[in-house]
Amino acid sequence: MIGVLGGTFDPIHLGHLRPALDCLQALELAELRLIPLNVAVHRPQPQASARLRLAMLEAAIAGEPGLMADARELARPGGSFSYDTLKSLRAQLGEERPLCLLVGADAFRGFMDWHRPRAILDLAHLVVMDRPGIGGPLAPALADLVAGRTCADPRSLRETPAGLVLFQPVTQMDIAATRVRELIRQGRSARYLVPDAVLAIIRETGLYR
Repeated sequence: MIGVLGGTFDPIHLGHLRPALDCLQALELAELRLIPLNVAVHRPQPQASARLRLAMLEAAIAGEPGLMADARELARPGGSFSYDTLKSLRAQLGEERPLCLLVGADAFRGFMDWHRPRAILDLAHLVVMDRPGIGGPLAPALADLVAGRTCADPRSLRETPAGLVLFQPVTQMDIAATRVRELIRQGRSARYLVPDAVLAIIRETGLYR
């Protein structure tokens, strides 16, 4: 079973990495691919270049078995849509292998505004990671979409290639890349928010100053 976690990763920080590791272990994934986007469609464009964001990602996960950087979106022109990425992965992995798209609870609440949300569930399971401060009832359209799809046991995801929704508790780390960038812009330390290897790249290149 393969996991996928996309994001701007501008920069990647511990709020990305610890929940990713939680899911890798809890779901017993063979691997979890972290995929930096190229052109954002629902958020501001990244400040760091694709090359540096990929370098920071690779530095952050170096030596952690099961986590791997996947640059396929950076090589694809135009907006970075999860549907296109999952189609690409399906072409590579085949139709039968279970595929899990990991999303934060806040992003999940806007899922119906994504490009082809129903088609995404034809390609992958949706694993919703808990995040601090996110709660309350789902919008009716989203509630209708997940009705009958929700499962409570990660082992259920192995029984079918796609289509289920799992709410997975993860370590609660309320860290935002905007906060990291602002600290650096102010000349303050962002240590303990991002891995030291990422901080080293930021210092060497003068990113976010």
